[in-house]
Amino acid sequence: MRRDVFLRIVDALSNVYPYFQQRVDATGRRGLLPLQKYTAAIRMLAYGVAADAVDDYVRIGESTTIDCLEKFVEGVISVFQDEYLRKPNPNDVQRLLQMAEGRGFPGMLGSIDCMHWQWKNCPKAWKGMYMSGYRGVATIVLEVVASSDLWIWHAFFGFSDSNNNINMLDRSLVFDDILNDHDIYPEWATFVKSISKPQGEKRKLFAQYQEGQRKDVERAFGVLQTRFAIIRGPARFWEKKKLANIMRACIILHNMIVEDERDTYVGNFAQGLEYDDVENGLSQPQLGEEDFAPYHQFLQRNIQL
Repeated sequence: MRRDVFLRIVDALSNVYPYFQQRVDATGRRGLLPLQKYTAAIRMLAYGVAADAVDDYVRIGESTTIDCLEKFVEGVISVFQDEYLRKPNPNDVQRLLQMAEGRGFPGMLGSIDCMHWQWKNCPKAWKGMYMSGYRGVATIVLEVVASSDLWIWHAFFGFSDSNNNINMLDRSLVFDDILNDHDIYPEWATFVKSISKPQGEKRKLFAQYQEGQRKDVERAFGVLQTRFAIIRGPARFWEKKKLANIMRACIILHNMIVEDERDTYVGNFAQGLEYDDVENGLSQPQLGEEDFAPYHQFLQRNIQL
């Protein structure tokens, strides 16, 4: 996270929450600086350390550090969620479709997948629900839809590990708009699954390229866990709501970093890409992906045959 992004968060939360403002007690003694509280919270999120591990660095006790973390993630969600964890608007959808078409898959909005977060302090009464025989430990599942530039458009956290893919989709909110606008059966196909056992060169080539495009969400998971080690290691909180706030805040911060650092890797995806930027219009971006000409030529030859 760059310095300007961090200071933007500090300024936004300090103007809204009195907790992150320096206060004076009854004896006239000044309290903790806002930067101390923010630094303690960010270090717990970024490094996944225990609450008492930041005492030597920012001079804050264990209980105060935990309080800072809880207030910080709640503030990030309250202030930045509408901007950095929103549904794609028509302008965003058009840009995502342009990016997907340039990569050889017209009509693709993003990739969907799930990630497991181990819950170390899961209550014993819930372990049967949050633990599966495959993993042997209690985990909570995160469902995510991500685009090729690692921006996360949808996040649903709280599934128990005992659910399968069908149960997760039944509980997920990702298709609520489609189901509410149509009858029982939606008009358009939503998922394009890979061919598990492709027969013939045409199907093998399609499966190969499609499986490559499906790695977008896997890369997003990897970058998210690399940036915030707290969700890479076992969760140590007892309450599920606090874990959900931590996960959602990490995703919002991740999208803020993606927006800020997109110029450093924008050549890999699209030139001049700014989500929700009406002034730039919807011109076709100049993509820097590898050429898919052999794939298109292969399809044209088969059509001619």
